[in-house]
Amino acid sequence: MHCPFCGENDTKVVDSRLANEGAMVRRRRECLSCGERFTTFEAAELVLPRVVKNDGSRVPFDEGKLRIGMMRSLEKRPVDTETIEAAIGRIMKRARASGERELSSQTIGGWVMDALRELDKVAYVRFASVYRSFQDVSAFQEEIERLENEPSPEQQRKQISLLSDED
Repeated sequence: MHCPFCGENDTKVVDSRLANEGAMVRRRRECLSCGERFTTFEAAELVLPRVVKNDGSRVPFDEGKLRIGMMRSLEKRPVDTETIEAAIGRIMKRARASGERELSSQTIGGWVMDALRELDKVAYVRFASVYRSFQDVSAFQEEIERLENEPSPEQQRKQISLLSDED
């Protein structure tokens, strides 16, 4: 690692810690030439699948678009930034873990809706209205009724699965 102060390439690691929920390593380094200290972050470089849009075009997965869509839905809602970032991180992890080279925009949109449903019901309906192209008030009403009739995440956790986890 080159020193950002003098450009020397001989530095030593003084301290290492996990950062970003274990997804990164934070290293405190010291230049052996000038003695200055600086911090670096190290993360695994993982390739995200490409997104297949409704028109059939393929685009790179864009974490920024994911974040903007979720933030727009959660605007002026009582959900803290750390919780939102954790949800975005889980969606990104799910995309990587899928093992697919391509994912449909519908699949990713479904994951976003699942995350928003758990974070904030109003944000969920906001996102669903755009994602599903609600045309009138009755579409909003149907979605709200469906949301009211489904069990809460806490109730779902308490339920016993009737299906075996083994296939």
